[in-house]
Amino acid sequence: MPGHFEPVPGGGAAVALDDVEISIIRSLAVQLLELIGPGPGGEVSDDPLAELFAEGPSEPPADPVLHRLFPDAYGGPGAPEDQTSQAELQAHSSEFRRFTENDLRAGKRDDALAVVRSLDGLVPAGDGGAVLKLTPDDSVRWMRALNDLRLAIGTRLDITDEEDTDLLYRLPDEDPRKPMVMAYLWLGGLQETLVETLLP
Repeated sequence: MPGHFEPVPGGGAAVALDDVEISIIRSLAVQLLELIGPGPGGEVSDDPLAELFAEGPSEPPADPVLHRLFPDAYGGPGAPEDQTSQAELQAHSSEFRRFTENDLRAGKRDDALAVVRSLDGLVPAGDGGAVLKLTPDDSVRWMRALNDLRLAIGTRLDITDEEDTDLLYRLPDEDPRKPMVMAYLWLGGLQETLVETLLP
């Protein structure tokens, strides 16, 4: 079980983590929460009805990581090149973003919070680590949060395709990006084994 998730009887998954691994994942999840924030509208409302009808932003986030986490719904590769069609796609994307981004932010916050809370609830083992046991629902939350963390780190590393990842494997140890690369690859391994535990 060290270093990878395994299925547990009755559903869910488990992984053995040492203190350093727990600290890294928790720190990254907290940073993700800070980056996502309560959204452009300010503090999260205590009134669920007001929150339901609150409009989100119509413009994409300026931060590249947030733009990757909350991409435009229309456009991208294969989009029409004429300016009229691009303007229409941009208008559709703005409208879609206005009504969906707040919910997307809330979902990503919930997933990252689930990671932090499950790590905070761990009981240390005698060797300084702990075994994290996730319910099936928590496994799904963790899978989404790990994906968001990898998207965030990958964006900071300018990873756009598999070829970029291959180049990162060959970075010299003195490269300042190396710790971030190691975290990116490690989280990828965790995510992959967690996905395998969720497959029927």
